[in-house]
Amino acid sequence: MSQFHAVVPTPRAARNMTRLCKHFAHKGDVRFDDVHAQIDFAFGNCLMRAEADRLLIDCQAEPDDAEKRLRFVIVDHLQRFSGEEALQVNWQDGALPPSDETLP
Repeated sequence: MSQFHAVVPTPRAARNMTRLCKHFAHKGDVRFDDVHAQIDFAFGNCLMRAEADRLLIDCQAEPDDAEKRLRFVIVDHLQRFSGEEALQVNWQDGALPPSDETLP
């Protein structure tokens, strides 16, 4: 499995995450609350955590097609559901560092 992550700056992290989860609920197994989310697709899975000023995304998928599909699906839908906000999603390989290491 390939693992990859993104830190997406946004003051509306919880709102954006909730919108994604509600949409994906008909496409996969989705569990979420105000801060955390887990989305399990047939082609990979994604964990999210909404913080005050950013959305943390941590994903796993089989290399190649499944990984490309998961990256595309998350970015495409996040940008569509964020409204006027122009979100930047820059994927990085590997797991998301523990929360205390992701803080500036």
